[in-house]
Amino acid sequence: MARTAEGALVYTGFPQAPYGTLAERMAVPARIRIPLPTGVDPARIAGGLNPGLSSWLVLRERRAALTDQKLGTVLVLGATGAAGLLAVQNAFVLGADRVIAAGRNPSALDRAAGYGASTVTLQDDRAATASALAEVIGAEAPSLVLDYVWGAPAEAALAALGRQGLTEDDADIAYIQIGTMAGGEAAVPAALLRSRRITISGSGAGSTSVQSMVAAIPEYMRLIADGRLDTAVQEFPLSKIEEAWAAAQLGSPRVVVVPD
Repeated sequence: MARTAEGALVYTGFPQAPYGTLAERMAVPARIRIPLPTGVDPARIAGGLNPGLSSWLVLRERRAALTDQKLGTVLVLGATGAAGLLAVQNAFVLGADRVIAAGRNPSALDRAAGYGASTVTLQDDRAATASALAEVIGAEAPSLVLDYVWGAPAEAALAALGRQGLTEDDADIAYIQIGTMAGGEAAVPAALLRSRRITISGSGAGSTSVQSMVAAIPEYMRLIADGRLDTAVQEFPLSKIEEAWAAAQLGSPRVVVVPD
């Protein structure tokens, strides 16, 4: 977030080296100076836009790729951080019939349930987590999995998605890897790849064009401005940056640092 020489607040990025977005002044490309909606709280945009876009782009692309353009069931692994909670909301905004939110933070899972999601607590016991996920998933496999954690929780989820038998299965699952809060590696069971139509791919700056990301920003800012998304933030003045950093380690609500 920045203010132009004319005084307008804009969402921006890609500053010219060697300066970052905490510099007092910076040069950024004209195409990435996107005005904020009138009357919106800048802290809510600052706190919600980046984490929210991480799932918004994926969800929109997945819906467009489906024949009936219906998301059906969406599973969010790591749903208790700021990005995960927004992913739950984004899925419902884009028409998901059911959202399963999996995470560890009980209060954040309660928030996800308040948005309408079914919840699963991720446990240290991988088999127990897989069993709990399988029970909530039931007979209807998710069309989309948004994975913010990877590691052991991903292995549990992949195990939960497996199936046995020769009955026809019309599920078509897109498993999207976004974050690695639980580890940078996860084993993929061969049996899953043979028993399901499933694709595993990633989403991030390298797999999505800058043009696509920039094009989605005004639409997503408007959702935040209109109050359709719960973007709870905790503000800290720059003079209390150490307190802000400590609070940010808790994951939610999203911490926003503002000028003194």
